[in-house]
Order: sequence, then structure tokens, then C-alpha cells
Amino acid sequence: MKPVPNDVVERQLAWRYATKKFDPAKPVAPDDWRTLERSLVLAPSSFGLQPWKFFVVTDGAMKARLRAASWNQSQVVDASHVVVFALKTGLGPADVERWIARIGQVRGTPPAALEGYKKMMVGFLAQPTERFDVDDWAARQLYIALGQFMAAAAMLGVDTCPMEGLDPVAYDEILNLGGSGYRTVVVCVAGHRAADDATASWPKVRYETRDVVAHLG
Repeated sequence: MKPVPNDVVERQLAWRYATKKFDPAKPVAPDDWRTLERSLVLAPSSFGLQPWKFFVVTDGAMKARLRAASWNQSQVVDASHVVVFALKTGLGPADVERWIARIGQVRGTPPAALEGYKKMMVGFLAQPTERFDVDDWAARQLYIALGQFMAAAAMLGVDTCPMEGLDPVAYDEILNLGGSGYRTVVVCVAGHRAADDATASWPKVRYETRDVVAHLG
């Protein structure tokens, strides 16, 4: 038996939408939130480097400050959880060393056996800046984690809304990220839709499968 039946996956992905109005009286259940946090921890990234940190905000006063830095969008204060997806800036050899050490710790792999892998990663990150922006690359990794988070939320019946309509510099100041080595890229709020969110009943508009999926062989 499949862990999750096909029809359930399709139904929940169709159920998901960028929620415009959350019910502040309906927080995400603790068990559901633990699973959503694990979906972030388990998110894939290139080389497994995980060039990110996820800052979770539930405090009402801080959410109010973030709303002001989010084009005054009400989802920031009404949703149960605000997740700030922040990239690790200036990735380099020290980050690779940290990752190699973690692999050795979890898998019991001797450092010598990982030397080639380490050199490859260090070389990749050290590409000339005129053709490779390491922070831009790290930011793209964050969107992989964002997609996994939203899909996991849909499977749990938790509503989300991804948000780029914000001032990342103001977010960094509010969250006191200065000097931390991390900076805000994108935000996703999570909670439960309000009963009177009219957009929840709008038909989902997508191109036909044949228009966006091409089978080449």
C-alpha cells in the first residue's frame, strides 16, 4: 500500500491556495507544527549543504511589527505561525567543513573518505564571482524548502501563504539578524483559513497538463 494514496495527494494540492484571510482563533495544532518543522529540517538542498535557517514567529507584538514591514498584509498577524526563510550568507570552506563533520557524525564516515567530496564542494563555492553569486544560489535553495513546507502543510490540512511582498532589510532589523550571517529572503505564514475568506472557494486556475508537461521519450 502506498503511504499516501494518489487521490489524497491530488485532493490536498488542489485544496491548497494562497490563503488571503486566516482565522486568528484557529492556531496550528502542536503535533501538526512539529511535523511542519520536520518538513523544513528534511528539505533537500544542493550537496545537502542546507544554506539556511528558519525563524518562526508566534508572538503577537513581533508579528505586528513584521506586518508593517510586509505591505500591511493582515495574514502576518492573523496566521498562527510566521516562518522567515533566511539564507546563510557568504558560504565558504568553513560551511563545508561543518557539513562534512555532520556527515561523519551521523553516518560514521571517516573524514578521509569524504575528502574528495569536500574538495568538490569547496571548489564549487569558490567559483569566480563574475559567473557565480553564492548568495543568489543559496536563495534559490530556500525555495526548495518553501515548496516542501507548503506541500507538507497541504497534506496536513494546514493553510499557508508564501509572501515576497515585504521589506527584507526591515525584517532583518526586527528579527535582530544583523551580524548573524543570515538574511531574510521570503516568508510563509501558516494557520487555518477564515470561514469568510471568499477566495477559498474560487476555482483553481491552471493551464492544461499538456500545455506545461512535455514527454520527450
